[in-house]
Amino acid sequence: MPLEIAFHGMLMPGLLPVFVGCLVLMVLLDLAFGRLGLYRRVWHASLFRLALFVCLFGAAGLLLVR
Repeated sequence: MPLEIAFHGMLMPGLLPVFVGCLVLMVLLDLAFGRLGLYRRVWHASLFRLALFVCLFGAAGLLLVR
């Protein structure tokens, strides 16, 4: 994975596309979990959302490391 990506003359961190992808996946999972009523079964919904995003982003970042 490149450390930096050149985009229209700007240098962006290499994990930025991974972050955006995990953010989109998190929004989809959030909608699905809300419709299924999963958030009624967790202690703190906001902490659960944050922990789920951290796990998704951490796993995706580790999968892309050389």
